[in-house]
Amino acid sequence: MGLATRGGLRPWVMAPGSLSRRLAALGQGFEVQVLRQGLARLQAAERAALGARGPSLVREVLLHVGGEPVVWARSAVLLRATRGPWKALKGLGSRPLAHLLYGDPRIQRSALCPLRLPRVGATRRGLARSWQQAGLGLPSAGLQWSRSSVFTRGGAALRVMEVFAPALVGQPPGAHRIPGKPLPSFWVQTLGA
Repeated sequence: MGLATRGGLRPWVMAPGSLSRRLAALGQGFEVQVLRQGLARLQAAERAALGARGPSLVREVLLHVGGEPVVWARSAVLLRATRGPWKALKGLGSRPLAHLLYGDPRIQRSALCPLRLPRVGATRRGLARSWQQAGLGLPSAGLQWSRSSVFTRGGAALRVMEVFAPALVGQPPGAHRIPGKPLPSFWVQTLGA
């Protein structure tokens, strides 16, 4: 299954805006399962995106729709940024990261970078560890496509990488919120807005 295939994951991988809101808009029950949040080593791609080395905060989550895991996400930020522009990350809990990223005009997002995951490597190992930790066994070989982007606030970068499960193939991304329009009621309940 290639990214370019019409029935593939391209619409999801290339969808702008909040992935969490799009998943919630599917209306089948959206949930964030935090697998890990704490100090961790940065992967090479994260070091490059953040432009520095040093102690880092990493958050790994599974995004579920209708009880099924459909996205594995990993966000990384230098620890010093969690005492400044990204301080709210520490208290995020099981709320979607989108709760912090969208609606704040001071946050800028880079272009989306789609990537087919290599068969081996740090990302694949982290994905397998997280999938097993969640009691899901080994991840499907169909978990091939990811995207990453960098959010910047107050000069500090936060890298977000999302890996898409084949369960999303054929499902169009839920509508992204148009400014001035109300959020779907489920999203409002999820965020406590």
